[in-house]
Parts: sequence; C-alpha cells; structure tokens
Amino acid sequence: MKIAIGCDHAGFGIKNAVKAHVESKGYEVVDVGTYSADSCHYPVYANAVCEKILSGECALGILICGTGIGMSIAANKHKGIRAACCENTFSARMTRMHNDANVLCIGERVMGYGLACDMADLFVDTPFEGGRHQARVDDLNALDANK
Repeated sequence: MKIAIGCDHAGFGIKNAVKAHVESKGYEVVDVGTYSADSCHYPVYANAVCEKILSGECALGILICGTGIGMSIAANKHKGIRAACCENTFSARMTRMHNDANVLCIGERVMGYGLACDMADLFVDTPFEGGRHQARVDDLNALDANK
C-alpha cells in the first residue's frame, strides 16, 4: 500500500519522523513536501496529498501542520476525501473503523513524535469495519454531490 504524506512548515519536523516510521513498517510513502521549515501555505500540500488519493496512486494520506486543523479543512474541500483531525490513538483507529477516513491530519505543535507515529500505525493498519457503518459513509459520500 502507498501512503501519501505532506506538511507545511509547522509540521516539517514530525513529517520526517512519521515518514521514516511508516516506511520502516514496509509501506511505500509518497512525500509531496514541503521539504523545509520555510513558511509556506498548507492548502498546497493538502491538495497534493488528496490528488494522490483521488487518482488512485495512494490508498491513504497523512497531513501535518501545526494543529492538524488547517490541513483537515483544506483536505475536506475535495470530493471523495474524508479527512480526520486526530489528537489521540483512539480517534485515529476509530476514524478508520467507523468513518473509512482516508486522510489522517495531525499537529506537530500538539503532540510528540512517538504519539504521531503510534497514530500513523493505527490509521494505516486499521481496516474499515463496514457493516452498519457503511450506510453512514454512503451518507457522507452523498454530501459530496453538494460540492
């Protein structure tokens, strides 16, 4: 499975740690940038990750900014993207199980590297449960018609 990863300047440090961790688990990671801590615009990188998912090149994405909030707002502007801003492992696991989220958004300024890597593990390794949750995901997908 390929995982797309991107960040803005506020998530640059933790992005490299998460990328290396996910690669150490055997996943291929497509890094869309940014590649420095120089100030930049997070929507550019959210868009790049979402395009990788929507094209089918990558199955899931991870976006990192200062809080994860800006990235989640930008990512959720894309039809077919279900991005979840998470700050704990329970949420990272449940958003895959119940919401079939395809993008995890996290914030470097609100968590440490260890927690970010644990959350990435849970997000990438947890399958969507389907069943009773499928109807709700179908409802979410229907909302994309309004975009």
